[in-house]
Amino acid sequence: MQSYFRAGVTGNNALSAIDGALWDILGKRCGVPVYQLLGGKVRTAVPLYGHAAAREPQALEDQVRKYMEQGYRHVRVQLAVPGFSGYGVGGAGTSETVQKMRPSGTPPSPVFEPNLYVNTTIKMFDYLRSKLGFDIELLHDVHERPYPNQACLLCKAVEPYRPFFMEDPFSPEDVGWFRVLRQQTTTSLAMGELFVNRNEWLPLVSERLIDFIRIHQSAAGGLNQCRKIAACCEFFNVRTAWHGPGNVDPIGHAYNLHLDLSTYNFGIQEETVFPAPAQEVFPGTPEIKGGYMYSNDKPGLGIDINEAAAAKYPIRLRVPAVETIAGWMAALCGRDVSPGGPASS
Repeated sequence: MQSYFRAGVTGNNALSAIDGALWDILGKRCGVPVYQLLGGKVRTAVPLYGHAAAREPQALEDQVRKYMEQGYRHVRVQLAVPGFSGYGVGGAGTSETVQKMRPSGTPPSPVFEPNLYVNTTIKMFDYLRSKLGFDIELLHDVHERPYPNQACLLCKAVEPYRPFFMEDPFSPEDVGWFRVLRQQTTTSLAMGELFVNRNEWLPLVSERLIDFIRIHQSAAGGLNQCRKIAACCEFFNVRTAWHGPGNVDPIGHAYNLHLDLSTYNFGIQEETVFPAPAQEVFPGTPEIKGGYMYSNDKPGLGIDINEAAAAKYPIRLRVPAVETIAGWMAALCGRDVSPGGPASS
């Protein structure tokens, strides 16, 4: 790893792997969980938010209700734009009706219409609040897709529906817009899963322009770096909401768990439910029950890798170039990771 070129996602992931292994080794040598090394638990378990995504409002409502019945108090909601594939953020194709709206001779291809997305999302919040009330916390990921002024319009428009947070309204290249947005709305804002350098998030935190930090732990440099980020955010009442997508293996989610358990200014944790094959390969995968993630309280990270079990699930992807750890995890969890397949959250 060439350290001269700092703050790159590749170097940070390598550093994170070493950092995480050292924490795990130290915990096992001391006979205590990693969270104990970080100062001990400040909560019994970690509250999670589930993922609800549908093409119709009624189906989305049904999914949210199912989460509520399981005990969840936070659910991320994404609704497809009419006529477009995908759940509110574009997709792999368009309907025949939308295709007819395009210039003659344009081949079918993914397309995103920001105005329709903004209108659909506002209607989504209005519908869900009218059906579910305000006792359930609703989150939404903007995925930095609209133009910045449209993202401002959206976050202002949904303020009466009190979302728990609106995630990634702007791309990392457009974070200057947070100063404009903060002056116009009190809607809670989350940002950071693409950040790799402290200069990307520090101004947003110190100027109180965001409410939740969404950093991806390995991309930022690992558990040690993220506990420092959390401590910095505490001074400015910014809460943590570490990125936890399905293409991160259970070890990565264990990192999140130990930091969540020991962080005073924890906010919420993104959920990934791992199927039986993944749990077989990674014994000690954190338990999820009733909308909470629990530690098994074993030494270190409390998780291991069963290489014999892993050999039972070889990678079978259509394109060899995507045979990565992330691709293997996605395949293990039954997700389509081939080009054109659904993107991770």
